[in-house]
Amino acid sequence: MKKRIRISVIFNEPTIQTADGRKFISESGQLQEGILETPQVAGLIDMSEVGVVEEKEDIKTALQALGYETTVFNMSNNIDQLLDFLKNTKPDLIFNLVEGLGDQAIHEMHVAGIYEVLGIPYTGSGPLTLGTCLNKARTKEILTYHHLPTPKFFFCTQLSQVNADDLELKFPMIVKPAREDASVGIDNNSIIETMTALKRRVKHIFDHFDQPALVEEYIDGREVNVAVIGNGKPIVLPISEIDFSGLPSNYPKIVTYDAKWMQGTAEYEGTKGICPADVPLDVEAKVKSLALQAYQIMGCRDYARVDVRLSKDNKPYILEVNPNPDISDDAGFIRSAHTYGFNFDEIVGKIVDFALKRNP
Repeated sequence: MKKRIRISVIFNEPTIQTADGRKFISESGQLQEGILETPQVAGLIDMSEVGVVEEKEDIKTALQALGYETTVFNMSNNIDQLLDFLKNTKPDLIFNLVEGLGDQAIHEMHVAGIYEVLGIPYTGSGPLTLGTCLNKARTKEILTYHHLPTPKFFFCTQLSQVNADDLELKFPMIVKPAREDASVGIDNNSIIETMTALKRRVKHIFDHFDQPALVEEYIDGREVNVAVIGNGKPIVLPISEIDFSGLPSNYPKIVTYDAKWMQGTAEYEGTKGICPADVPLDVEAKVKSLALQAYQIMGCRDYARVDVRLSKDNKPYILEVNPNPDISDDAGFIRSAHTYGFNFDEIVGKIVDFALKRNP
């Protein structure tokens, strides 16, 4: 009788930082200030925390339906606890959902590095890709080297670099933390129209995120994302669009942190995903081609999402490449998969198959 493959779904409940600087983690973690079973601030629910809980449950259910022996493990920001679990459980494959440790997103790559050192197969991209894609400026440098379009930018490490005489970018601009994902640090004040506002926003990034700022020319237009799955011959799924038409007229047409995660805000309720995106066939072909090239150039494995802005004349600009994106059952990646014809269980099964084939 053939042995059942044992898969461990490993995740790490993230730390949530509210606007006033308070930090919480959910009840299974170590919490000093208070316990929020569902992270909630001023009546709003932060779905970045809820999302990872829902995602691991969706994946667990799918894996069990596919016949895999499945365990779920929350490492709770504890490397020793993770090592003990792996030593005792000895999984055949890890379905990797870890996106960082504590409030440090960069540790996502280090956890994948632990799997590598231990020789345990796992889903998704490797440490180098995870770390490089998290570094937005480095990603843009790589894309530019390969002649893929991305908004003009500069990487700002000191406030003195924000100098009108040396600035080669045109207003309006958007300012982001250089080493975060999931729209952390992006809000309705991120679009900048003047030099004074630019200096103020760059200082805000320095003060609140303790990291460099990425300053880009703002592409006024539509925002789409492209899901890609596979390795040898990846499949590009239908393009999904973020519809900004529900936002208040005075709000910028961008995906802020609130738009992505804070249920109950005007941004969250006013931005909806549409798939397939209604774009001309030639634009669709161009965007898909660029997404596939970015996926391969950045070394993505198994599955990823590429975010793109379309200018008013439908010229595409790659914003960033997201390895190991959210695949909970209501996520944009799965919206594209459903449009293609895959159900959720099929996508989970394909990701597992891709990882196992890389590690026969």
